[in-house]
Amino acid sequence: MTRVRHAWQTSRRLPLVPIIIFTIVVFVAIFAEAISPHDPNAMSLADRLSPPFFMSEGSTAHILGTDNIGRDVLSRMIFGARISLSISLLVIIIATVIGTTLGMVAGLRGGRLDAFLMRITDAALAFPALLIALLLAVALGPSFRTVVLALSALSWAPFARMMRGETMKIRGEDFVAQARIMGCSQTRILIKHIFPNVVNTLVVLMTMSVGLVILIEASLSFLGAGIPPPQPSWGSMVADGREKFATAWWISLFPALAIGAVVLSGNFLGDWIRDKMDPRLRQL
Repeated sequence: MTRVRHAWQTSRRLPLVPIIIFTIVVFVAIFAEAISPHDPNAMSLADRLSPPFFMSEGSTAHILGTDNIGRDVLSRMIFGARISLSISLLVIIIATVIGTTLGMVAGLRGGRLDAFLMRITDAALAFPALLIALLLAVALGPSFRTVVLALSALSWAPFARMMRGETMKIRGEDFVAQARIMGCSQTRILIKHIFPNVVNTLVVLMTMSVGLVILIEASLSFLGAGIPPPQPSWGSMVADGREKFATAWWISLFPALAIGAVVLSGNFLGDWIRDKMDPRLRQL
């Protein structure tokens, strides 16, 4: 009975809203072709600036309305979710691999190598991420690959800084000293002894980075340096409707709400995972 009660109390504290939002976005991104009511790039000047279905002039043919050239807003949001999640996933994977490797090596080796790697990390953290990503995107030209490269160029630095600190705390533990005495190489110590002990922190950092990457990608697309048209992107959709917000607010509002919901969900979910994985913060 005690275990059942504990399980029930734990389930009640689950961040259900963020989980539901992430589940919906991931489902929509995976099955975009199957659930999208229209071609996201199909134009219909006869249906341009059609309002959402709940307004007097709206139609269920276009549930969230159409933009200034007659493209279905809902369909573009669905395919925009795929682009945003794809970019976020690739950037986080690249940043995790680079940042974790550099941070763990610096934390374990110490000395001049640590100082050199951390000065590079400090330099990367000192620059405004959006500004550098914007400069790289403008220099290389807007494209999916350019956005991934631009965001990855600076996203690794927080991972490196965090993993270096975690590694420095663990390298003084007895099990690491015993591994050294047994003749284990530093590579084996990193992979077999240190990495399993920093996974919890890494998962939290990855989760909380999802919203940030999506926000920066949307900002780049909003400024015209992200995903090039006619590919749908939440940021470019917000930009498309900014000049007509007074009369056709739905063009910008719905993708902006989607960006906000995903960013907040990522932050809340990351906080919850951190509290659950850190016994000092866990509330039973």
